[in-house]
Amino acid sequence: MPLLSVIIPVYNEVSTLRDILEKIYSVDVDKEIIVVDDGSSDGSIDLLREITDKGIKVIYCAKNRGKGAAFLTGIENARGEFVIPQDADLEYNPQDYVALVDYALKNNLAVVYGSRFLKTWRTTSFWHYLVNKTLTTFTNILFRSSLTDMETCYKLVRLDLIKKLNLSSSRFEIEPEITAKILKQGYKITEIPISYKSRFYHQGKKIGWRDGISSIFCLLKLRLIRD
Repeated sequence: MPLLSVIIPVYNEVSTLRDILEKIYSVDVDKEIIVVDDGSSDGSIDLLREITDKGIKVIYCAKNRGKGAAFLTGIENARGEFVIPQDADLEYNPQDYVALVDYALKNNLAVVYGSRFLKTWRTTSFWHYLVNKTLTTFTNILFRSSLTDMETCYKLVRLDLIKKLNLSSSRFEIEPEITAKILKQGYKITEIPISYKSRFYHQGKKIGWRDGISSIFCLLKLRLIRD
């Protein structure tokens, strides 16, 4: 089993951070855990400083720069064959790593996405699904793909490939940027179903409608730019 680099951008997630780390620990894959605290102010840093396990690499950023910037910091410090982002909340189930890695290995794939919507859209609110569907459809039209969940967090990508993409987005536009640049490189993105339990804005969900608009502009820019 190849080494999997799990990169966890953290910004004010003290209420779920310990639980998600325990869930990641319990997954039966060879992994390294890289936590990038993006300038938290809610006690997340104190919790991370209590962690003494040498299996976790913690990187502290002096100020909040955004999910994309934190993820790119994690990539710079990763050493696995594959890399996967992990949100610090409890929406995604880390046990899905096993199926993603197995599918990539058995089919000799550089990229496998975990789709929340291959089986049903009812894993989240209709409004959230509609926004995601719009962004995914827009991606499919621009890049001639057939994805069901472009915005999924679970993007399993070979580390050597993701480093070649020259990613630069600092906020949530990192999701469409990864997808668009992979497709422009000529790779097919294969999806398999994953489990998902959506949380809402009152529970700390940070992405909003402005991020959706930013994603549209990001996709358009990447379609028009010639590599």
